[in-house]
Amino acid sequence: MPDISSTYRPRKPEESQYYQCVEDHFETLEQVYDDRFAKQYGFFRPYVKQVIHRFLDCAILHNGFARVKCGECGHEYLLAFSCKRRHFCPRCHQKRVVEFGEWLSEEVLKAVPHRHFVFSTPKILRRYFLYDRKLLSDLSRCGWESLKTFLQGTVPEGNAVPGAVIAIQTFGDFLGFNPHLHILCTDGCFYGNSPAGAGFHVAPLFELKHLEEIFRHKVFKMLLSKGKITQDLVEMLMSWRHSGFNVFCGSRIQPGDENAMGNLARYIIRASFSQERMTYIPDDSEVIYQSKDGKEEKVFDALEWLAAMCSHVPNNGEQMTEETGPG
Repeated sequence: MPDISSTYRPRKPEESQYYQCVEDHFETLEQVYDDRFAKQYGFFRPYVKQVIHRFLDCAILHNGFARVKCGECGHEYLLAFSCKRRHFCPRCHQKRVVEFGEWLSEEVLKAVPHRHFVFSTPKILRRYFLYDRKLLSDLSRCGWESLKTFLQGTVPEGNAVPGAVIAIQTFGDFLGFNPHLHILCTDGCFYGNSPAGAGFHVAPLFELKHLEEIFRHKVFKMLLSKGKITQDLVEMLMSWRHSGFNVFCGSRIQPGDENAMGNLARYIIRASFSQERMTYIPDDSEVIYQSKDGKEEKVFDALEWLAAMCSHVPNNGEQMTEETGPG
């Protein structure tokens, strides 16, 4: 038997700055949340408390482990139990990101050109999605229906349909609540009676302004039907020079470019924050967080940082990605 003690090195997540920040302040956060943060980040969801407790127990051996042993060489090691929580636990979320990227590239995406689309909403509407998270799935549906309608209009076949993977993100660069969609979509439409024998028609060059108008119309229609907004608000936004809706379209990704496709697949479900960009200062109860490009930084009160983090935790069973298209 090999000398296990000489090779096994526990990961010690409790030594990270992120873990220490959560451990130092989560109990106080629960006590003051309603008074200090409910208006800005929505009510404190009971499930978030479960996520935090599970995170604090994640990958720590004395909280439970499995003994893994090789049947051939006899080598064994201890594997600490993980919390399997999304977004709040960096380790578990990163495992999910890697698995998702591999699964998407190997099992889902067809060998046709794809593009990356981002659908953004105006600030004035974002609070409705914060206070009612069920609207996020409706937003996803608006994005898919907009793309489908738009791309169907670019190809001559009457029964054509695109394929897409839709990821809902709720965070901006400094953790502000910003519901938007990342969509990895075929650059054109499939046509034919069955996916196995279908043809594919690549979309010609198109004007994004028209796609933005379709998306805006569908979001307004959805929020009006839910009773969240009034027609007066719609008319006010329509009168603005810039309504706040925006659609971004990336360069065409050719079939066979597995590296670009894999990177994009992982990017669209990335975690809401990066541990490498945060610095926790215990003595001042502050968190300093850098922007993605490293040119800016923002200083948070530690409790505010945790409250912002909690606003991006999906509810139990909440679907944040969706695959749709032919078949």
